[in-house]
Amino acid sequence: MTGSVTDINRIMEMIPHRYPFLMIDKLLEIVPNESAVGLKNVTINENFFQGHFPKFPVMPGALIIESMAQTSAALVVETVGKELEGKLVYFMAIDAAKFRKPVTPGDTLHIYVKKEQNRRNVWKFRCEAKVNEVICAEAHITAMIMDGSK
Repeated sequence: MTGSVTDINRIMEMIPHRYPFLMIDKLLEIVPNESAVGLKNVTINENFFQGHFPKFPVMPGALIIESMAQTSAALVVETVGKELEGKLVYFMAIDAAKFRKPVTPGDTLHIYVKKEQNRRNVWKFRCEAKVNEVICAEAHITAMIMDGSK
């Protein structure tokens, strides 16, 4: 397990995402080859709230899934090492996705990912997103790690 919280600067070294599409603010815990816990502070300043929905702002489910993928990608980098920093993680499958409770401005979203398996550059994770220990969303995701250069 990492000894301390992983801050946003280290996260940006680990994964290529940037504002406005960086969906995690810090990593609270990483157990290499096992699990990670990410954190997203959801604020009214998020650009997607302008249209989703102006009178009842709700974080889009697709972006909650993206926060799960980014937390998973950071776990992969921490597991495999620096040679994966900045590589792209492409979704191959999103299975059993369920959205149980809206995520709204002011919420602190905790993203729990657990590695289910990996074979070469394909990884599978079980993910949950919670606010105040209540599950808001869950999914199984499969992703492939790819070199971002062409």
